[in-house]
Amino acid sequence: MPKKTAPDSTRRSEKSRRAIYAAALDLIGEVGYAKATIEGIAARAGVGKQTIYRWWSSKAEVLMEAFLDLGEQSHEQSGGGDAVIPDTGDLAADLKSVLRATVDELLDPRFEVPSRALAAEGVVNEELGRAFVAKLLEPSLQLYVQRLRTAQTAGQVRAELDPRIALELFVSPLAQRWLQHTGPISYEYTDTLVDYALHGLAPR
Repeated sequence: MPKKTAPDSTRRSEKSRRAIYAAALDLIGEVGYAKATIEGIAARAGVGKQTIYRWWSSKAEVLMEAFLDLGEQSHEQSGGGDAVIPDTGDLAADLKSVLRATVDELLDPRFEVPSRALAAEGVVNEELGRAFVAKLLEPSLQLYVQRLRTAQTAGQVRAELDPRIALELFVSPLAQRWLQHTGPISYEYTDTLVDYALHGLAPR
C-alpha cells in the first residue's frame, strides 16, 4: 500500500497567499479601496477571513503587499537583476529609457487600476498615503537619485543641485498628468520632460 505523503503546508500557504494577492488587486480595481473589505477579499480568494488576519492586520497591508508582489513579478519576468537605472554614460538616454518603461507600466491595466486606486485613497487616507510613499514611491525615486549623483560625479549635472528635488522636474509632471487625466502620457511626452529638465527653458 503506497505511503501517504503529508500535505505540504508551505505550498498550501503560498497558494493561498497568491490567491489573496490576486483577489485584493481585482477587488480594488472593481470597487475601489474604500469599498474593498477583508471579507470580500477572503471570499474571492476562497479562504477564511482568519487566514488573512493571520498574515496581515488590515486591508491596507494586504493591498500594499499585493502591489509590491506584482511589481516584483514584473521585474522577474523582464529579466530580474538589480533594481538600478542603467548608466550608459548618456544621462538623457538613460532617463528617457526608464521613463518609457514607467509609461508602459502606467498604461498596463494590471498596474494602472490598483495603483490609481491606492494613490487616490492615499490623498484622503493619511496613514495609507504615508505607506504608499514609503513602500512604493520612494524606493523608485531613490533610483533616480543614485543615477543623478553618478551624473554629478561625471560632470553632467551641476554639483550643487539636490538630486531629490531635481528628479521631480520629470517625475512629478508625469504622475500629475496620469493621476488627474490632464493629458495623454506617451514616450514623446516623457522624452520632452527629460529634455526640458536637463536643458532648461531659457535660450541656450
